[in-house]
Amino acid sequence: MTKRKRYTAEFKAKVALEAIREELTTAELAKKYGVHPTMISSWKRTAIDNMASSFGVKSDEEPPISQKEVEKLHAKIGQLVVERDFLSEASSLILGAGGKKR
Repeated sequence: MTKRKRYTAEFKAKVALEAIREELTTAELAKKYGVHPTMISSWKRTAIDNMASSFGVKSDEEPPISQKEVEKLHAKIGQLVVERDFLSEASSLILGAGGKKR
């Protein structure tokens, strides 16, 4: 009993792309890569069917952010709040009436 051969996605894409280009016949590609012509036709059909979905992907998803980045941003927010409060108090002492000019 022979073991079933598995092909990488890169290999399948390469063969399917050559099949789509139609520079060689399916039989010639099969001989070139040692793959059955039916498999090449299947890979070609799958590539064509999935091609449209690669253009339809929307970037509505937010990019993942690491916990380290979140902590860094929280620290920056804390620093800015302290600075804001300090400047608010300083301006009210200098200008009076809550920091508003008269």
